[in-house]
Amino acid sequence: MTDEQEMSQGELAYARLYGAIRAGSFQPGDRLREVDVAERLSLSRTPVREALRKLEAEGVIEHRPRLGAVIRRLSHGEVVELYEMRLVLERTAAEMAAKHAAPAEVDVLEQLNTELSGAGSPEAAAAINQDFHRAIYRAARNRFLLDAARALNNALMLLGPTTLATPERLKVVTGQHRDIIEAVRAGDAQAAGAAAAVHLETSLRDRLKAMTG
Repeated sequence: MTDEQEMSQGELAYARLYGAIRAGSFQPGDRLREVDVAERLSLSRTPVREALRKLEAEGVIEHRPRLGAVIRRLSHGEVVELYEMRLVLERTAAEMAAKHAAPAEVDVLEQLNTELSGAGSPEAAAAINQDFHRAIYRAARNRFLLDAARALNNALMLLGPTTLATPERLKVVTGQHRDIIEAVRAGDAQAAGAAAAVHLETSLRDRLKAMTG
């Protein structure tokens, strides 16, 4: 039996809609009309309505006059705050990964970074990049740090289109990833944390540039 077969209709609607937003099928600022979402996700309107209410409670969706449910856009200030928190968490994750990661976990990081360099589309690049950062958190071996990172997931979905849309940007990102990987493999916590901080600072600059471009 598949996971979807074990879900209620409301849970299924939530999982499919959440996944569609995370994958970029729905973007920040998009209006989510029950009938359209239900048709797109092959579900009836009642569970979709339930899913929309849950996403609103989680801060992913907001209701606007005359528009209804709309996927939230993060303000400039919220983006800066989000990346400030990511920098703290990911610096710590890289430092802890340098102390605890098994060689096989570092190999996974290298494999993901190689896949990222050859990604066939911005959407594929974004998905691989997310997997790379999750792998660092897992290698840190700290469940509380992992929980803190998961708490940012909803906000990360609201950033909008990926910045990994050009070969130049991919080259920068994969190069910075390599710096993190090398420090983690060497067990150099200080260098790993510093490399992660540089990476997040660069990512924030590119994100803000995309918002104003």
